[in-house]
Amino acid sequence: MEIKLKRKNDKFNFEATNEGGQLVEIDANPAIGGEGKGFRPMEMMLVGLGGCSGIDMVNILTKQKEALADIQIDINATRRSEEPPIFDVIDINFRLYGELNEQKVQRALNLTFEKYCSVANILSRSAKINFTYTINRD
Repeated sequence: MEIKLKRKNDKFNFEATNEGGQLVEIDANPAIGGEGKGFRPMEMMLVGLGGCSGIDMVNILTKQKEALADIQIDINATRRSEEPPIFDVIDINFRLYGELNEQKVQRALNLTFEKYCSVANILSRSAKINFTYTINRD
């Protein structure tokens, strides 16, 4: 895995490129001079958590032959006030759509957060991760 970052201006705006050529922009918090031209690094960590856990949920539910029509993920996090200001609590909510078996959804969530999602595994070493879900059957 390789990521390359290129500074785009004389401030804090970077463009990150992965091996496949996909781009993402990163910038600093406006409080230190960021210009809002991209995700902040700590936001990128939450994006990684949402993406990793979402991919795992879709994969597990598909293998369980569940009829997942859609999935939406909301993440809220708080950070410690002392330095370094790492995450202390991360709340992640999955809004699932389809005729889904509640026990299979719970099993998929447990497998995602206890076994498969490497981003959650890393973040859970310093933050409490709470996960919830709702099933929308319409």
